[in-house]
Amino acid sequence: MADTLLSPLFAFIIYGSLVGILSLAGKGVSMRGKTSQAKTSSYASGEEHDTEPAAPGYRPFFVVALFFAVLHLGVLMLGTSGLAPVSLVYLGGLMLALLALILG
Repeated sequence: MADTLLSPLFAFIIYGSLVGILSLAGKGVSMRGKTSQAKTSSYASGEEHDTEPAAPGYRPFFVVALFFAVLHLGVLMLGTSGLAPVSLVYLGGLMLALLALILG
């Protein structure tokens, strides 16, 4: 009996039933609101939305992604270096690379 209850299919059926019951119970006790234009609009803060995209293109994303990639790989290299004197040179190069990425 325990093997049957712990089988993936049977567990999925039980959990799916519980979620369905809880969802229906939540809909039953929830408060009904009045339908209005503000509730169905895609931007409901009271301001008009901008027609221009906030960041056109992928360039801002690539700069941020490259920044974090250099940062994480640099910390990984420094963490596994064992505090060798070459680590200071590497740290200086890492700082220059991150500064170049920040300043553009």
